[in-house]
Amino acid sequence: MPNVPVIHPVILCGGSGTRLWPLSRRSYPKQFMPLIGETTLFQASAQRVAGAGFAPPLVLTNSDFRFIVTEQLTTLGIDPGAVLIEPEGRNTAPAVLAAALWLSAQEPDALMLVMPSDHVVPDAAGFREAVATGADAARAGRLVTFGIRPDRPETGYGYLEPEENGAAPWAARPLARFIEKPDAARAEAMLAAGHFLWNAGIFLFSARAIIAAFEAHAPALITPVRRAVEEARPDLGFLRLAPGPWAEVENISIDYAVMERAGNLSVVPFQGGWSDLGDWQAVWRETPPDADGVAQAGPVTALECRESLLRAESPEQELVGIGLDHIIAIAMPDAVLVADRRRSQEVKAAVATLAARGRPQATQLPVDHRPWGWFEAIASGNHFQVKRIVVHPGAALSLQSHHHRAEHWVVVTGTARVTIDEKVHLLGENDSIYVPLGARHRLENPGKIDMVLIEVQTGSYLGEDDIIRYDDAYARNTS
Repeated sequence: MPNVPVIHPVILCGGSGTRLWPLSRRSYPKQFMPLIGETTLFQASAQRVAGAGFAPPLVLTNSDFRFIVTEQLTTLGIDPGAVLIEPEGRNTAPAVLAAALWLSAQEPDALMLVMPSDHVVPDAAGFREAVATGADAARAGRLVTFGIRPDRPETGYGYLEPEENGAAPWAARPLARFIEKPDAARAEAMLAAGHFLWNAGIFLFSARAIIAAFEAHAPALITPVRRAVEEARPDLGFLRLAPGPWAEVENISIDYAVMERAGNLSVVPFQGGWSDLGDWQAVWRETPPDADGVAQAGPVTALECRESLLRAESPEQELVGIGLDHIIAIAMPDAVLVADRRRSQEVKAAVATLAARGRPQATQLPVDHRPWGWFEAIASGNHFQVKRIVVHPGAALSLQSHHHRAEHWVVVTGTARVTIDEKVHLLGENDSIYVPLGARHRLENPGKIDMVLIEVQTGSYLGEDDIIRYDDAYARNTS
């Protein structure tokens, strides 16, 4: 492998992934799911650029995902590095510029490897080799992008056309132009030509070079993004970009803002497998299918099916397909998708329809992830609701009270420390306690394993917004 300076991975981790509904939703999108393999897509992305030659990753995400990011990295034993919190999504250009300005303050010539958090790259060693190949060009001031050798006439990706300069197939070479997503005929022609590449949306450049590119091609972004970084405030180990100047930033991609206008572009062809998992068709392709073209995941039975994807996400479910042809069937506890596999791009429109009808399934998973753990609704009815609550070791819910509900807690696994007004109770497995309406209370896990309890809520209103917080370890709103 060529000699490589330390490279700073910049992982963009704020997307909602609605084309993979109902598995991926705004409350917990696809990058945090183990769609392919045992690790999540975000974890696999971080592992791909961990170890010798790489600094701890710099992650850009939003407030809702900040604890998920650190938890998933810590589970792998990866130092999270810096986590910059975007006040709201503004596409990739402002995010990349914010990362560059932040890095530049410590190391002006730092090399940045910008990558999405939700791509599949099975050949991690080959990917690192491609990054090493592009490092010399990046260090020389080039803006390096990575192109994937196409294996089919794909209309869902943008393309890159490298200059034909006699370079080795794996070497960096100047980039002639970007090409928008083509129609089928154009995609066939580019595949046949043999030298066009898919645009992977992965970039390598120095902080100095990309800031200069923004100054030349997107100068309107510089002042508000710089102010958002300079006025950022620490928050429990995270860095919150200032919302005022961030609100002034244009919503624009790095391709449109800079890359398609710059003249100092290079591209490194990547020979290994790659997918952005942009829809269920891509998941079907990557699972991979069996001899009949059927891809299965979870408790699934397929009888006389072909060219289909069947996926069940709950161990209590059994998804059965009979005589399916080119069908996607995705079963979640609260929603089921059945669609023609060739129309998988239209799932996003279906989610928009559900959202317009006010259906919670459009954006919310049954499992609600919190900084301290997670909970899920098990049953509900008139004036009652039953939940399973899981609290991680050492974690604690906020000190809180409710106007409209009382709660009964039964510990199933582990140990719970419960504060109710001025009294503290230590509960073990099978112990229970009653939290009266209006009482100030807190639930903590002092043990070394996850604490699981069943909560029965009773009252006139059971919404999650009936919470008054008095103290919170995670700096959420308190009264």
